[in-house]
Amino acid sequence: MLGKNKRSIVAFSLGLVLAMAMYLVPGMTSDAIAKEVFAEQVFAEEAFAKEVQAEEAAEGEGEPEIEWGQDVFYKDWEGNPLKGPVSGHPAPELGETDYNTYSFAPSRMLLWVANQQHLYFGSFVLAVPIFCMIIEFIGIRTKEEDPVMSAKYDRLAHDLMKVSLTAYSWTAILGGVLLFTFITLFPGFFKYMAGIFRPVMHVYALMFLAESGVLYVYYYGWDKMKEDPFLKWIHCSLSVLLNLIGTVLMYLANSWATFMQAPGGIDSEGRFLGNIWHVIHSTLWNPVGVHRILGNIVFGGGIVGAYAAYHYLTAKTEEERAHYDWVCYVAMFIAIFGLIPLPFAGYWLMKEVYAFRQQMGITLMGGIMAWLFIIQAVMIGLLFFGANSYLHNGMSRVKGSHRYMKYCKYMVLLLICCFTMWMTPHTIVMTPAELKAMGGAQHPVVGHFGVMSAKNTAVNLMITTTVLCFLLYQRANKKITVPWATVGNCWITAIFIGAAANIIFLGVYGYFLPANQRVGLSVPQVTSTLTTLFAGTAINISMFKDSESYGDIEWGSQSKVGTYAIFLLAISFTWLMGLMGYIRSAVRLFWHVTEVVRDNSVDAYTLTIGEAGKMLTFNTLFVWVQFVVVFWVGSLTGKKVVTKAPEGVPVPAQQQQ
Repeated sequence: MLGKNKRSIVAFSLGLVLAMAMYLVPGMTSDAIAKEVFAEQVFAEEAFAKEVQAEEAAEGEGEPEIEWGQDVFYKDWEGNPLKGPVSGHPAPELGETDYNTYSFAPSRMLLWVANQQHLYFGSFVLAVPIFCMIIEFIGIRTKEEDPVMSAKYDRLAHDLMKVSLTAYSWTAILGGVLLFTFITLFPGFFKYMAGIFRPVMHVYALMFLAESGVLYVYYYGWDKMKEDPFLKWIHCSLSVLLNLIGTVLMYLANSWATFMQAPGGIDSEGRFLGNIWHVIHSTLWNPVGVHRILGNIVFGGGIVGAYAAYHYLTAKTEEERAHYDWVCYVAMFIAIFGLIPLPFAGYWLMKEVYAFRQQMGITLMGGIMAWLFIIQAVMIGLLFFGANSYLHNGMSRVKGSHRYMKYCKYMVLLLICCFTMWMTPHTIVMTPAELKAMGGAQHPVVGHFGVMSAKNTAVNLMITTTVLCFLLYQRANKKITVPWATVGNCWITAIFIGAAANIIFLGVYGYFLPANQRVGLSVPQVTSTLTTLFAGTAINISMFKDSESYGDIEWGSQSKVGTYAIFLLAISFTWLMGLMGYIRSAVRLFWHVTEVVRDNSVDAYTLTIGEAGKMLTFNTLFVWVQFVVVFWVGSLTGKKVVTKAPEGVPVPAQQQQ
């Protein structure tokens, strides 16, 4: 679907799967690895403690004793808090004089804006190199079979890196703004964090320098290393190195945020216990990292898609329209690939939040933050509507798609039903009279759709529908010729019907189980959905072998509705990223570091939904203004300078012929 080369989509899909595995598997498996390492570490620390105590006893009185503290999170095999030598100062008890303010805006709002803008650009510059790595790899692999498509892939990757290079400088500037805001407005709290994360900050700075060096060599060496096959592979390897460094940077930065929400490696007084890995590797570190990687991919795909969609709508030539239409498709493909597993990563994160502090999870899902999750459901629903709208409209430009277009209306109807179910609140804010008339805060009928059994069912059916839509798009212009085509179609049909039946059955069954058992049903529901994604895609692609084509895709003929769907997806995800960041931060309520460092500033209050919505909208509009500027700056180097021959200069006779 990405071009004339039939194997390109296969290679592209495999490339994405391999890239995702490279980034997700370490994070997903690190818990198991951590448990093994944990056992060895506990025994080593206990042995070290005994050794220290023995030395103290041998040296007798007069020598300084080591003070031991109990970790607030890590425990030994008997469930007792792990002990460690106190190596830092206790958490400060901050007063109003420990905060600085400006008269024109609350300090908390200024820090929120600075942090959010840096995160937006950080996500973009981390996502784009992933795209470039995959696209450049596909271009190298297809060079011998289809040099035209290979050059097209290479040009696309180069153009994306050009935009990313400008955004990278912008991200560094915003990082400096964030640092200065932190130091000047929250000096007491920053001093405490710097005391604990001192070695992490130095490593972060070194990794930032390393990423800058690799990035500039990767971009400016593009043309020099383009023609020679060996140098081209070296160049592609630099993109792998660039992404690895970027991932380490992101995980280091995540450690500060996850420490604030779920601290580890310190005692109850906030004193560092000497093990920096415990401070970094808190309980939320891995799920936040995986969630953020997927989020970066969707966000980056949305931004690149919007960039291409703008150029598509303003293109002057058919060739230019065809090119940017193709770029839109590639960006959307990447965004949808990251969007499908994103809710599952969110489930994992919430599970770890509940495991750390059940009250924190209740505050999020059933307390003062509950309505923010209703808004989140609306935004995610818009994302799925946007993705399906683009695919439905995009099918109209594919010859042979008429066979599947008749199913689109049923898929839209199912999406609407699931979306309505997903955004149904558990309780409703009412006046006392309304409350009395209805008999409670929960509606006797509609209220049943506000619990997790219904919501898990709804979101899994939405994801399954999106996967089905994508498979139909894949095969729209394919005339399947393999002898086992009927069997393959039956298998795909059985997989989707079986998955839908299992998801609905488990959703209904959940109403008859206690809440603690009901949570476990989400695992087989997710498994059913992932089966449609991986098994369905694998069978579908296998059936393309030796298939005939109904005709080339008419790139450049995408409808305006489908193009506007890309803008909807990009804006929705920008707003959604801000919302989820706010939820994760606000759930700490009046703590800088949960139960360790209290927020005693005058801004230590939870915003109303309206106030939070205004701030989120401002951040979204502000970052898009910046993106427009960055894209404009990036396009300056791509504009061709028209040279005009000076007047009055005689033209040689041989050039007139």
